[in-house]
Amino acid sequence: MTTLTLETEPLALQVSVTDKNLIVDLVDGRSLIVPLSWYPRLLQASQKERQNWQLLGDGYAIEWVDLDEHIGIEGLLAGRKSGESNNSFERWLATRGTSSQNEQAKNSNVADS
Repeated sequence: MTTLTLETEPLALQVSVTDKNLIVDLVDGRSLIVPLSWYPRLLQASQKERQNWQLLGDGYAIEWVDLDEHIGIEGLLAGRKSGESNNSFERWLATRGTSSQNEQAKNSNVADS
């Protein structure tokens, strides 16, 4: 078993979200680029929702209030993907009027066109 020991707490300075990646610039000058597929809520979000983020504390985490998503910077550094269960994610999608079945059907209809 390995343990991640950090000399200083990693803190975010700036956040960008593209169609494919979450990009986090840290106060120490490093940048993290993580695929959105690690965070299904961000992947399903609109561009407007993705851009509505705020840093918590001094930057120890990122919060997307509209999506009820919180991502810790230490977890990003450790390579942790979302731990949300499929059931929880499906319930969240249902509150948005979307489900993965609806998304699959929509994608199938687009492919058939």
